[in-house]
Amino acid sequence: MRGRRFRFGTIVNDIPLNYKFLLIFFVGILLPIIVINLLFMDRMSDLIKSREEQNVEISLERARKDIDDYINGGVAVSHALYTDKTLYEMLDRTYENQADFYEAFDEQLRNRVNSYIPVNNQISRISIFTDNQSVVSGGNYHKINDNVRKSEWYKQWEKATNPVIVSAYRAAGVNDMMSTVPYFSIIERMNYYDSYKKYDKLLRIDIDLSKIYDVIMREEDYLNLFLVNDHNQIIMSAQSGYQRGNIEDAYPIFKLPEPYKQEGVHEIAIGKAKYVKGWRLIGLPQGTQVSNAMLDMRLFVAISAAVVSLIASVFIYVMLRSYNYRVKRLSRHMQKVTNEKFELIHMDEGHDEIGGLIQNFNLMTARINSLINNVYKLEIQKKSLEMERVQAELNFLQSQMNPHFLFNTLNAILVACTKHNYADVTDIIKSLSKLLRRLLSWKEDIVSLQEEMMFIEMYLKIEKFRFRDKFEFKFDIDKEALRYKIPKMSIQPLVENACKHGIQALYGLGTVKISASVNHHRLRVVITDNGIGIEPDKLKEIMISLRNESSPDMSIGIRNVYRRLELYYNELVLFNIVSEPNEETRVSFEIPIKLLQRLDNFEEEKSLA
Repeated sequence: MRGRRFRFGTIVNDIPLNYKFLLIFFVGILLPIIVINLLFMDRMSDLIKSREEQNVEISLERARKDIDDYINGGVAVSHALYTDKTLYEMLDRTYENQADFYEAFDEQLRNRVNSYIPVNNQISRISIFTDNQSVVSGGNYHKINDNVRKSEWYKQWEKATNPVIVSAYRAAGVNDMMSTVPYFSIIERMNYYDSYKKYDKLLRIDIDLSKIYDVIMREEDYLNLFLVNDHNQIIMSAQSGYQRGNIEDAYPIFKLPEPYKQEGVHEIAIGKAKYVKGWRLIGLPQGTQVSNAMLDMRLFVAISAAVVSLIASVFIYVMLRSYNYRVKRLSRHMQKVTNEKFELIHMDEGHDEIGGLIQNFNLMTARINSLINNVYKLEIQKKSLEMERVQAELNFLQSQMNPHFLFNTLNAILVACTKHNYADVTDIIKSLSKLLRRLLSWKEDIVSLQEEMMFIEMYLKIEKFRFRDKFEFKFDIDKEALRYKIPKMSIQPLVENACKHGIQALYGLGTVKISASVNHHRLRVVITDNGIGIEPDKLKEIMISLRNESSPDMSIGIRNVYRRLELYYNELVLFNIVSEPNEETRVSFEIPIKLLQRLDNFEEEKSLA
């Protein structure tokens, strides 16, 4: 038993903490959520099915009661007319002529029947038939003739054994004898008084079919209802309704549709009275309400599970990230210690166990680093400093000898040129001497634009001496721009490139123009020459090479300028080259004013040429 526990504990200890957290999340949180929701969904499904089953029963009973009320209301009106003695007396009288009948009609019969319809709105028509030939057919009163005796409803009444019957039939239409109109009628023989049996009298009350159809359609969400008579014929349904048909058509026989099972069918008798014996209301479950209820329940359960899972996932992620980030930082720094890099962990380590480990690691690393620096590296540092001092002295002696020799030589040439009155050569040597002295005395890397322009002017005077009448240079400098400081030697390589590659190969007069201005909070410097220009493919190659280590010979100076500006001002500097072959080349750069130093006490020393 101990061996098994030890083996299981070893397996657990070998699992990385990331996977342990994930296992805790999946097994301890997500799996219970899924299981609980599945059990809840199963229980809710049973409850929903039970509730919907009750709703189906209620729907069926509600439809049955409404239809039965319509029929019973018609039967009640039939009984009221069945016992109307005045009506018997008027129908049993023999009238001498039509005028005699119309007089009696106006006095007693006109509103005697129709007065029941407003109170019973399910009744569409009340008709009384008699074999009294002196009665004039029309309105609610009709004579029994051969057409009546051949009608379907009359035949059904003759075959019936009950005094009152409920009949569904089809009769020929008024305008189209081949089409039929459906009827639903209550038929009763009027023989209540023995003293008024001279003529046969028959009462027919037609029920408004739209009322019954509305009841059936009202329950369509729950059931597909079928009103079936005692011969198992479908009198009305939600699908077929009570539309017209051909004269030969009979009511269809009810058959259970293929998808339904017998146990899923709901059936109920319309009523207990003899006149509706055998009449049934059959309902086939639609499933719409159940499906919608199940869908709503599943959506609710799914959304609830998703929200709970999301909250739990976010919580686990936050906790795991808090642990994982700090442990990985600690692991990386411990790896650095093995490579003799004693770096402290700078972060909010927290106050838990991992935070305590990080604090102890920082204390240990600081102590080890201090011991190593004090015991070992101190001697190495002393030796390195001594070697650097010796090397610096050697470099200083070497740098002193070469410039002094060069300046002494230039001064000797300058004395000779002055003695022989070579004014041009004298100015050039002075400019060259100043230019070399400035190059060798690199005190500051940032100089004012005025100082840079003075240096450029000396350089261009030397170039002017070289090219003579083939070369001119111009300055267009805004006085406000002279106040700002830029990196030293950031313009001269661009000017030199213009002279070397643009002007030198030109046959006519070459001109180099240097302009500087302050516009839109930016310092803009432009070097323009009217030399041979740069071909588009070559210009594209130069622009690509600015950011590469290797570059064409003619773009080394441009690349160095671009690199220095990028080091100082990152990507905020705008550097651009525009060239039209055999016309003009323009190199420009712009620097935001907010990144530049500005001289507050500024005096212009001299105007540029």
